[in-house]
Amino acid sequence: MVNQDSSNSQTAEVDPPRKAPRKGVYILPNLFTLAALFFGFYAVVMAINHRFDLSALGVFAAMVLDSLDGRVARMTRTQSAFGEQMDSLSDMVSFGAAPALISYVWSLQELGRWGWIAAFVYCACAALRLARFNVNTGVVDKRYFQGLPSPAAAAILIGFIWVMNDQGWTGDSLRWQTFALALFAGLSMVTNVPFYSFKEIHFKRSVPFIVIVMIAIAIAVINIDPPIVLFSLFLAYGLSGYVVYIYRRMKGIPTSVISTSKDAPEERGLHR
Repeated sequence: MVNQDSSNSQTAEVDPPRKAPRKGVYILPNLFTLAALFFGFYAVVMAINHRFDLSALGVFAAMVLDSLDGRVARMTRTQSAFGEQMDSLSDMVSFGAAPALISYVWSLQELGRWGWIAAFVYCACAALRLARFNVNTGVVDKRYFQGLPSPAAAAILIGFIWVMNDQGWTGDSLRWQTFALALFAGLSMVTNVPFYSFKEIHFKRSVPFIVIVMIAIAIAVINIDPPIVLFSLFLAYGLSGYVVYIYRRMKGIPTSVISTSKDAPEERGLHR
């Protein structure tokens, strides 16, 4: 009996330890994120080559792909912390650095130091907006965004360039208009103005038949003149937050979109 016990203990001691499962990266949602990053980079390259029409298409293509990667991750249950960080970095390139550089190459460089200051303010505000979004994800009312979303800000600035370039206007003749729009889009991202998030719309639910008809009509209207229609839609959205803010202030309704408070005292200033 003693020998049998000792042999069993020796066998247990030599058993190799089990290896922890290797951590990987989900391919499908990150492919959409990488594609959005590619189109953001493509937009900058096209702007350097003075193909501002293709540059605008690159930014809007990045917007479409950016709206899909999160939905694909949720539908396939492949959400991950890596994907969230990758998405933020892609957004910074496509909707922060790219619009700032495109607007600078198209028009703002004609203003000298004022031009690159406006471009930098837009880029910095995009970075601040994305950082605040990551910090406040768990405390913001999901029905609203705190400040203008970076894709919408990029659509306003790049949409203006797309429309003016399509109409034959040159950047040097619209440098102050571009300057004002870059500051408006940039500073709108870091305000506490509430912008509707459309997150209450669920594509898995059944809808009345008229909704499908309205979507078909909307697609047809966009195809009439994509630059003007898209720029008008996003500009209206960019102004809608201020309309809601003013309406709430006049009615005495709280304007903050923070639904709960954070325990960390150093972060409280972000939620005012």
